[in-house]
Amino acid sequence: MTFRTIEPAQRTAAKVAGWLYLIQMATAIFGESFVRGRLIVPGDAVQTAANIAESEQLFRLSVVSDLITYASVIVLVWALYVVLCPVQKYGALLAAFLRLVENAVLAGTTLNAFVALRLLGGSAYLRVVGEEELQALARVFLGMYGTGLSVGFVFTGLGSAVFSFLWLKSRYIPRALAGWGIFSSLVLASVTLVIMVFPNVASIGLSYMVPMFFYEVGLGVWLIVKGIRTPTGEGAA
Repeated sequence: MTFRTIEPAQRTAAKVAGWLYLIQMATAIFGESFVRGRLIVPGDAVQTAANIAESEQLFRLSVVSDLITYASVIVLVWALYVVLCPVQKYGALLAAFLRLVENAVLAGTTLNAFVALRLLGGSAYLRVVGEEELQALARVFLGMYGTGLSVGFVFTGLGSAVFSFLWLKSRYIPRALAGWGIFSSLVLASVTLVIMVFPNVASIGLSYMVPMFFYEVGLGVWLIVKGIRTPTGEGAA
Protein backbone atom coordinates (compact mmCIF):
# COMPACT_ATOMS: atom_id res chain seq x y z
CA MET A 1 0.00 0.00 0.00
CA THR A 2 1.33 3.48 -0.89
CA PHE A 3 0.49 6.63 1.03
CA ARG A 4 0.14 10.22 -0.04
CA THR A 5 3.45 12.03 0.37
CA ILE A 6 3.35 15.41 2.09
CA GLU A 7 5.47 17.97 0.30
CA PRO A 8 7.49 20.58 2.23
CA ALA A 9 5.40 23.33 0.63
CA GLN A 10 2.27 21.77 2.12
CA ARG A 11 3.77 21.73 5.61
CA THR A 12 4.83 25.37 5.29
CA ALA A 13 1.42 26.40 3.95
CA ALA A 14 -0.26 24.55 6.83
CA LYS A 15 1.73 26.58 9.36
CA VAL A 16 0.84 29.78 7.52
CA ALA A 17 -2.83 28.78 7.54
CA GLY A 18 -2.68 28.08 11.27
CA TRP A 19 -1.41 31.56 12.08
CA LEU A 20 -3.84 33.21 9.69
CA TYR A 21 -6.82 31.41 11.23
CA LEU A 22 -5.95 33.07 14.54
CA ILE A 23 -5.06 36.47 13.07
CA GLN A 24 -8.22 36.84 11.00
CA MET A 25 -10.36 35.68 13.92
CA ALA A 26 -8.79 38.28 16.23
CA THR A 27 -9.18 41.17 13.79
CA ALA A 28 -12.75 40.17 12.92
CA ILE A 29 -13.80 40.01 16.58
CA PHE A 30 -12.14 43.35 17.29
CA GLY A 31 -13.96 45.15 14.46
CA GLU A 32 -17.40 43.61 14.91
CA SER A 33 -17.75 42.92 18.63
CA PHE A 34 -15.40 45.29 20.45
CA VAL A 35 -16.04 48.35 18.29
CA ARG A 36 -19.19 48.35 16.17
CA GLY A 37 -21.05 46.16 18.65
CA ARG A 38 -20.57 48.92 21.23
CA LEU A 39 -21.04 51.96 19.01
CA ILE A 40 -24.08 50.89 16.98
CA VAL A 41 -27.29 50.95 19.01
CA PRO A 42 -30.11 48.86 17.46
CA GLY A 43 -33.17 50.98 16.75
CA ASP A 44 -31.56 54.26 17.84
CA ALA A 45 -30.07 56.25 14.96
CA VAL A 46 -29.47 59.35 17.09
CA GLN A 47 -27.43 57.57 19.77
CA THR A 48 -25.55 55.59 17.13
CA ALA A 49 -24.61 58.81 15.35
CA ALA A 50 -23.47 60.35 18.63
CA ASN A 51 -21.36 57.31 19.50
CA ILE A 52 -19.65 57.30 16.12
CA ALA A 53 -19.03 61.06 16.27
CA GLU A 54 -17.37 60.65 19.67
CA SER A 55 -15.27 57.66 18.56
CA GLU A 56 -14.82 58.27 14.85
CA GLN A 57 -11.17 57.15 14.76
CA LEU A 58 -12.06 53.95 16.60
CA PHE A 59 -14.88 53.29 14.13
CA ARG A 60 -12.52 53.87 11.21
CA LEU A 61 -10.03 51.51 12.85
CA SER A 62 -12.72 48.83 12.97
CA VAL A 63 -13.25 49.15 9.20
CA VAL A 64 -9.50 48.90 8.58
CA SER A 65 -9.46 45.88 10.88
CA ASP A 66 -12.10 44.29 8.64
CA LEU A 67 -9.99 44.95 5.55
CA ILE A 68 -7.01 43.32 7.28
CA THR A 69 -9.28 40.35 8.01
CA TYR A 70 -10.29 40.00 4.37
CA ALA A 71 -6.70 40.27 3.16
CA SER A 72 -5.68 37.64 5.71
CA VAL A 73 -8.44 35.31 4.56
CA ILE A 74 -7.30 35.61 0.93
CA VAL A 75 -3.81 34.46 1.95
CA LEU A 76 -5.43 31.79 4.15
CA VAL A 77 -7.40 30.47 1.17
CA TRP A 78 -4.19 30.31 -0.86
CA ALA A 79 -2.48 28.35 1.94
CA LEU A 80 -5.41 25.93 2.27
CA TYR A 81 -5.41 25.39 -1.48
CA VAL A 82 -1.70 24.53 -1.42
CA VAL A 83 -2.28 22.02 1.39
CA LEU A 84 -5.43 20.39 0.06
CA CYS A 85 -5.03 20.57 -3.72
CA PRO A 86 -3.16 17.21 -3.80
CA VAL A 87 -6.13 15.61 -2.02
CA GLN A 88 -8.69 16.67 -4.62
CA LYS A 89 -7.76 19.45 -7.03
CA TYR A 90 -11.24 20.45 -8.18
CA GLY A 91 -12.72 20.30 -4.70
CA ALA A 92 -9.98 22.61 -3.42
CA LEU A 93 -10.60 24.93 -6.36
CA LEU A 94 -14.34 25.06 -5.60
CA ALA A 95 -13.68 25.86 -1.95
CA ALA A 96 -11.21 28.58 -2.91
CA PHE A 97 -13.67 30.19 -5.33
CA LEU A 98 -16.42 30.22 -2.68
CA ARG A 99 -14.14 31.86 -0.13
CA LEU A 100 -12.90 34.41 -2.67
CA VAL A 101 -16.49 35.38 -3.50
CA GLU A 102 -17.01 35.79 0.25
CA ASN A 103 -14.12 38.23 0.44
CA ALA A 104 -15.25 40.18 -2.62
CA VAL A 105 -18.68 40.67 -1.03
CA LEU A 106 -17.27 41.59 2.37
CA ALA A 107 -14.69 44.00 0.98
CA GLY A 108 -17.36 45.70 -1.12
CA THR A 109 -19.74 46.06 1.81
CA THR A 110 -17.21 48.16 3.75
CA LEU A 111 -18.15 51.04 1.43
CA ASN A 112 -21.39 51.32 3.42
CA ALA A 113 -19.40 52.25 6.52
CA PHE A 114 -17.63 55.05 4.68
CA VAL A 115 -20.95 56.34 3.28
CA ALA A 116 -22.31 56.44 6.84
CA LEU A 117 -19.26 58.40 7.94
CA ARG A 118 -19.72 60.81 5.06
CA LEU A 119 -23.36 61.40 6.02
CA LEU A 120 -22.37 62.13 9.62
CA GLY A 121 -19.34 64.23 8.67
CA GLY A 122 -21.10 67.61 8.64
CA SER A 123 -20.02 68.56 5.11
CA ALA A 124 -21.47 71.83 3.82
CA TYR A 125 -23.26 70.24 0.88
CA LEU A 126 -25.27 68.06 3.29
CA ARG A 127 -26.82 71.01 5.13
CA VAL A 128 -29.79 70.97 2.78
CA VAL A 129 -30.82 67.75 4.55
CA GLY A 130 -31.99 67.76 8.16
CA GLU A 131 -29.74 66.32 10.87
CA GLU A 132 -32.24 63.65 11.88
CA GLU A 133 -32.64 62.54 8.26
CA LEU A 134 -28.87 62.25 7.88
CA GLN A 135 -28.65 60.21 11.05
CA ALA A 136 -31.40 57.90 9.83
CA LEU A 137 -29.71 57.49 6.44
CA ALA A 138 -26.40 56.75 8.13
CA ARG A 139 -28.11 54.08 10.22
CA VAL A 140 -29.55 52.54 7.04
CA PHE A 141 -26.09 52.25 5.51
CA LEU A 142 -24.72 50.76 8.71
CA GLY A 143 -27.54 48.24 8.51
CA MET A 144 -26.52 47.46 4.95
CA TYR A 145 -23.00 46.92 6.25
CA GLY A 146 -24.36 44.22 8.52
CA THR A 147 -26.47 42.73 5.74
CA GLY A 148 -23.42 42.54 3.49
CA LEU A 149 -21.57 40.67 6.21
CA SER A 150 -24.42 38.16 6.38
CA VAL A 151 -24.29 37.59 2.62
CA GLY A 152 -20.56 36.99 2.90
CA PHE A 153 -21.10 34.53 5.77
CA VAL A 154 -23.14 32.27 3.48
CA PHE A 155 -20.15 31.87 1.17
CA THR A 156 -17.86 31.56 4.21
CA GLY A 157 -19.84 28.59 5.45
CA LEU A 158 -20.08 26.90 2.06
CA GLY A 159 -16.39 27.32 1.25
CA SER A 160 -15.34 26.23 4.72
CA ALA A 161 -17.56 23.15 4.49
CA VAL A 162 -15.81 22.05 1.28
CA PHE A 163 -12.38 22.67 2.78
CA SER A 164 -13.41 20.75 5.90
CA PHE A 165 -14.55 17.82 3.76
CA LEU A 166 -11.13 17.79 2.10
CA TRP A 167 -9.48 17.87 5.55
CA LEU A 168 -11.60 14.84 6.47
CA LYS A 169 -10.67 13.03 3.29
CA SER A 170 -6.98 13.87 3.61
CA ARG A 171 -6.52 12.53 7.17
CA TYR A 172 -3.99 15.33 7.67
CA ILE A 173 -5.77 16.37 10.87
CA PRO A 174 -7.95 14.44 13.35
CA ARG A 175 -11.20 13.28 11.79
CA ALA A 176 -13.20 14.68 14.72
CA LEU A 177 -11.81 18.16 14.07
CA ALA A 178 -12.56 17.94 10.35
CA GLY A 179 -16.07 16.63 11.05
CA TRP A 180 -16.69 19.49 13.46
CA GLY A 181 -15.57 21.84 10.70
CA ILE A 182 -18.17 20.47 8.30
CA PHE A 183 -20.89 20.77 10.95
CA SER A 184 -20.00 24.28 12.10
CA SER A 185 -19.57 25.56 8.54
CA LEU A 186 -22.98 24.28 7.46
CA VAL A 187 -24.57 25.73 10.60
CA LEU A 188 -23.10 29.14 9.74
CA ALA A 189 -24.38 29.05 6.15
CA SER A 190 -27.80 27.53 6.86
CA VAL A 191 -28.72 29.65 9.89
CA THR A 192 -27.66 32.82 8.04
CA LEU A 193 -30.00 31.87 5.18
CA VAL A 194 -32.81 31.12 7.64
CA ILE A 195 -32.39 34.54 9.24
CA MET A 196 -32.66 36.15 5.79
CA VAL A 197 -36.04 34.47 5.30
CA PHE A 198 -37.23 34.74 8.91
CA PRO A 199 -35.68 37.91 10.42
CA ASN A 200 -37.10 37.16 13.87
CA VAL A 201 -34.64 34.29 14.17
CA ALA A 202 -31.91 36.95 14.47
CA SER A 203 -32.91 37.22 18.14
CA ILE A 204 -30.51 34.32 18.81
CA GLY A 205 -27.68 36.81 18.25
CA LEU A 206 -24.27 35.50 17.24
CA SER A 207 -24.61 32.21 19.13
CA TYR A 208 -24.83 30.20 15.91
CA MET A 209 -21.31 31.39 15.03
CA VAL A 210 -19.78 29.91 18.19
CA PRO A 211 -19.18 26.44 16.65
CA MET A 212 -17.29 28.08 13.78
CA PHE A 213 -15.22 30.08 16.25
CA PHE A 214 -14.08 26.95 18.08
CA TYR A 215 -13.40 25.16 14.80
CA GLU A 216 -11.20 27.86 13.28
CA VAL A 217 -9.33 28.57 16.52
CA GLY A 218 -8.92 24.86 17.20
CA LEU A 219 -7.71 24.15 13.67
CA GLY A 220 -5.37 27.13 13.79
CA VAL A 221 -3.77 25.97 17.03
CA TRP A 222 -3.51 22.39 15.73
CA LEU A 223 -1.76 23.45 12.52
CA ILE A 224 0.69 25.66 14.42
CA VAL A 225 1.54 23.10 17.09
CA LYS A 226 1.12 19.76 15.29
CA GLY A 227 1.12 20.65 11.60
CA ILE A 228 -0.25 18.11 9.15
CA ARG A 229 0.46 14.41 9.58
CA THR A 230 1.09 11.69 7.05
CA PRO A 231 -2.17 9.84 6.33
CA THR A 232 -2.42 6.29 7.57
CA GLY A 233 -5.05 3.58 7.32
CA GLU A 234 -7.73 2.94 4.73
CA GLY A 235 -8.59 5.88 2.53
CA ALA A 236 -5.08 7.29 2.69
CA ALA A 237 -3.79 5.33 -0.23
